[in-house]
Amino acid sequence: MQLARRLDQLPPYLFLEISRKIAEKRAQGVDVVSFGIGDPDLPTPPHILDELKRTADDPANHRYPETDGLPALREAIAAWYKRRFGVELDDKEVVPLIGAKEGIGHMALCLTDPGDVALIPDPAYPVYAAGTMFAGGTAHLMPLREERGWLPDLSAIPADVAERAKVIWINYPNNPTGGLATPEFFEEVVAFAKEYDIVVCHDAAYSEVTFDGYVAPSFLQTPGAIDVGIEFHSLSKTYNMTGWRIGMAVGNATLVDALVRVKSNLDSGIPQAVQYMGIEALEHTAQEWHDANNEVYRRRRDRVVDVLRTIGLDVTTPKSGLYVWARCPEGWTSAEVATALLDEHAVVVTPGRGYGEAGEGYIRLSLTTPDDRVEEGLRRLAGWRLPQRPA
Repeated sequence: MQLARRLDQLPPYLFLEISRKIAEKRAQGVDVVSFGIGDPDLPTPPHILDELKRTADDPANHRYPETDGLPALREAIAAWYKRRFGVELDDKEVVPLIGAKEGIGHMALCLTDPGDVALIPDPAYPVYAAGTMFAGGTAHLMPLREERGWLPDLSAIPADVAERAKVIWINYPNNPTGGLATPEFFEEVVAFAKEYDIVVCHDAAYSEVTFDGYVAPSFLQTPGAIDVGIEFHSLSKTYNMTGWRIGMAVGNATLVDALVRVKSNLDSGIPQAVQYMGIEALEHTAQEWHDANNEVYRRRRDRVVDVLRTIGLDVTTPKSGLYVWARCPEGWTSAEVATALLDEHAVVVTPGRGYGEAGEGYIRLSLTTPDDRVEEGLRRLAGWRLPQRPA
């Protein structure tokens, strides 16, 4: 049996490998505390679940949905963007997704032909590079450095690479680093995209998980952004709905239409009862609920940061997202730190190298672990004595 050669280019999916290691340890009877995958442990709000229960009984919702979603859902998405960001969108500038991951993966098929270049941040969510590979494209990595606030240096991209590039991926608030974009950076991206005729794909999945008074912008608020860009968003992190698989892409109508055309050939859309959950979430979730939800993550963030600093790790307190990004001890690789913590203390952290070469030297800890398990994991971390460089 011969499989497609492209599978040989595909590294094991980072989070699948982490789940496998956790399962192995637990099968051995080990009590593992995981700060690995960013999957909210907090429940979907009751009023959203009530809408699912109501609409699941309607036989009309048992049939194939439309790829481009219910008109009412597209309207709810556009209205939310107007309220939240002041961005006006018409019906042709919105498409619901089976989670942002699906849309991000499919977008590469809309933009990239074999041999084309995609500009991809490093470190980054692995799907940007995976989608590029599946489409036959070549990734040109843009290193994200702490001294630059985790923003790529567009001026460092060689002109001949920029001229061959079809798309640039950006992601703010950033996963895994916690970096934040400035309006000036978004303006620079728009100018760069127009100069080289490049499409901008912005992953904004973490814009609503914010702390300390920070309010995340949309890329589409930037003048000229809708001429060159599309933004991916998700209800997963915002409303604790990772398991329901619902998100959206909004922006340039030509790009949205391209995504709908690809999706219509590869998927059958979001189950309609889940779409009604999305409408309920976007239209009837009080800001007080969001504030209380984020307060849980803020409290966990502060505890994690305090303990990491106590054991000697260098970490900047993030103002957004579900993660803490910490520098490894001097002389240790991210894999060595992750392995030591798992083997010696049964604590799972994600090695930064899994997000790209520039992620080496860091580990990521997720805040989506119940409070009692966070405290147990931190108790174990607090007992870790900072080791010397491995022999």
